[in-house]
Amino acid sequence: MASLVTGGAGFIGSHVADELLARGERVVVLDDLSGGFAENVPAAATFVEGSIVDDDLIGRLFEVHKFDYVFHLAAYAAEGLSHFIRRFNYTNNLIGSVNLINASVNHEVRCFVFTSSIAVYGRNQLPMHEDTTPLPEDPYGVAKLAVESDLKAAHEMFGLDWVVFRPHNVYGERQNIGDKYRNVLGIFMNQIMQGRPMTVFGDGEQTRAFSHIADVAPVIAASPWVERAHNQVFNVGADQPYTVNELARVVAEAFDVEPAINHLPARNEVVHAYADHSRSRAVFGDTEGVSLRDGVMRMAAWAKDVGAKASKDFTNIEVRRNLPPSWR
Repeated sequence: MASLVTGGAGFIGSHVADELLARGERVVVLDDLSGGFAENVPAAATFVEGSIVDDDLIGRLFEVHKFDYVFHLAAYAAEGLSHFIRRFNYTNNLIGSVNLINASVNHEVRCFVFTSSIAVYGRNQLPMHEDTTPLPEDPYGVAKLAVESDLKAAHEMFGLDWVVFRPHNVYGERQNIGDKYRNVLGIFMNQIMQGRPMTVFGDGEQTRAFSHIADVAPVIAASPWVERAHNQVFNVGADQPYTVNELARVVAEAFDVEPAINHLPARNEVVHAYADHSRSRAVFGDTEGVSLRDGVMRMAAWAKDVGAKASKDFTNIEVRRNLPPSWR
């Protein structure tokens, strides 16, 4: 069996590729290295550097490799920044996904696994449940929801089976700690290793349920072979929400430093976000096993090995109105 993993040089994608290889699958990784790193790609996988926006490349890959399964994790996942890079967001996160869905239909892929996001829910719908009417508030969430809808339409018209996961606030080893626009744990760790205070938007009392990669990647990788999962949407991740201030203290403890926090002006963002996972548990079993403290310690040990990373500015901002000062 051949599996395509898009975004397989990135954080979640590389872990999913590991899990598939452990199952004995033949894995092809497609990644443009815009947010991932070639060293993340498992040695046993075939690596192709390229973009899901390149429709001709997608067609050639499907012709050559005859994929049975597609695991689509490639995305530019800076949710807050998506307001200011709308065209870039929709091109990469929606149109690129459509290229993959078209190819999957044309080549009769057995199952298409898509990593969506709890960004599709919007705000004030707690706990977030798969049956809740989605009300995304940013272009990132809008694009993710559009891909979910297109998969449902493709199933109805062409019989393409799919599984959608909505993970949230995933962290762990191989996360891009040099991206200042996303991944709060990586940002905190990078700032501490650079001797800088941790930056927090607003008062830091916003809450998230931070999910270690070990509780997420195995479920995604196993899903095509779980018949009950086909054509279903699943939240996946941790249950317990923590404030960003609490997270900062845990990260500081992992680096054996006193927590130093620089509070920046609040962003327009969802204040509280945590999800219900009863559907996932019913189909896949209990998926949460790594506590926040243990997960942060594991990630911190890895981060100390790789060292601090220089943060790159996103150079193609399309809308500058209301852009947070720290992102200018």
